[in-house]
Parts: sequence; structure tokens; C-alpha cells
Amino acid sequence: MQGWMWWLIGLFAVGGFTTIADSARSAMRTRHERVMERLAVKQRDRLALEAAGRPPEPVCGCTHHLAKHDKQGKCHEVVEVPTAWDADRKPVRFEPGTCNCQQYVGPQPLATVYAEEIADF
Repeated sequence: MQGWMWWLIGLFAVGGFTTIADSARSAMRTRHERVMERLAVKQRDRLALEAAGRPPEPVCGCTHHLAKHDKQGKCHEVVEVPTAWDADRKPVRFEPGTCNCQQYVGPQPLATVYAEEIADF
């Protein structure tokens, strides 16, 4: 037999191929995890940039939009109001009713205004 064949047989006997295969498998797993982490970071950055470009949503403490409130701050959204409870004080029956919140306290949306440049450069 040729010299390289003995090395191949010796490598099989000692279990060298399994060690090589395990090392390769571990390296590929580590690489995959790092690629997935990089993709997750890119996605978080993209979502953060998109969120930074949007104005804040005018949402009341009752979780309803400012458009559901009148000028005095009363909410006009229809919600489910519990009307019957069980022995553990958990509601079992609901009826439609109006939201009881009285005042919207979130950020006031600003109107878009056009202003000319003050100085020419």
C-alpha cells in the first residue's frame, strides 16, 4: 500500500475524521449564530430608524386615539362594560358602553407649517 493510505487508515482508527467533522460542524454552528445575530441587529436598527421618523401617536390612558375624544377631553369610544360577575369576582357578562376616561393627556400633534429660510447661504 502507498504511504498516504496508511495515514488514512490510521486516521480512521484513531477517530480523527470524527474530530475533524465535529470541529467543522461547531465552526458552522458558530458562524450561523453570528450571522443570525447580525441580521437581528440590522432589523432592530431598521425598526428603530422607522420609529424615530414617525411622530408620537396621540393615545389616551384609556388606549384610545385622540380622534375619539372631543374638545372637552371626553372619550366617545364604545367599550365592553362588565354587568355580571362570578364568585371569584371575574366578569362573566358584558354590555356595550362608553369609555369612562375624561381627559387625554398625551402629546398634542402639531400642524405642519411651512416657514421660509431666515438666511440665504
